[in-house]
Amino acid sequence: MTSAPTMPTIGVLALQGDVREHARSLEAAGARAVAVRRPAELDAVDALIVPGGESTTMWKLADAFEMLEPLRAHIKGGMPTYGSCAGMIMLADRIEGGIDGQQTIGGIDMVVRRNAFGRQIDSFEASLDFAGRGPLRAVFIRAPWVESVGPDVEVLGVAEPGDRIVAVRQGPLLATSFHPELTGDARVHSYFVEMVREL
Repeated sequence: MTSAPTMPTIGVLALQGDVREHARSLEAAGARAVAVRRPAELDAVDALIVPGGESTTMWKLADAFEMLEPLRAHIKGGMPTYGSCAGMIMLADRIEGGIDGQQTIGGIDMVVRRNAFGRQIDSFEASLDFAGRGPLRAVFIRAPWVESVGPDVEVLGVAEPGDRIVAVRQGPLLATSFHPELTGDARVHSYFVEMVREL
């Protein structure tokens, strides 16, 4: 990993999910976006996005492409990483509702419940405050929520019903249960790019 320049190079894990949408949002936020599928490509970026998709498929593909351990090593080494929806699940240290043996990359001291807001038919949009940056429209698709967080995790956003935790940060790691890349609002990606520049 190199030190982050003014225009950081941020990889989007391109095994599955909203790769193009995240790349467009990163470019709107002032970063250079590249697809990451191999360990050598991971070594060449300043930071990483783990996109939405399906967390069990993503875990199996990361394992098949021999990316799981390199991802863990980079995150443990301090690489700024943002996970949205399934990416939030992948960054969780613990999950509920996963399949037998399901693994994550880990890094954020939280318990995440898979598909907590319901199935695909239960997808919805809501307005929420993200990190004090005013209301933004959040798209939830088979979304997880955070059941609990450790003492070093900062809650950045909650959503109804029940004030569920849907956005968190722990050091260089950021996660949301919603999909900001689908709305055309780059504020979440801008927040992440600012994190990368500061770290």
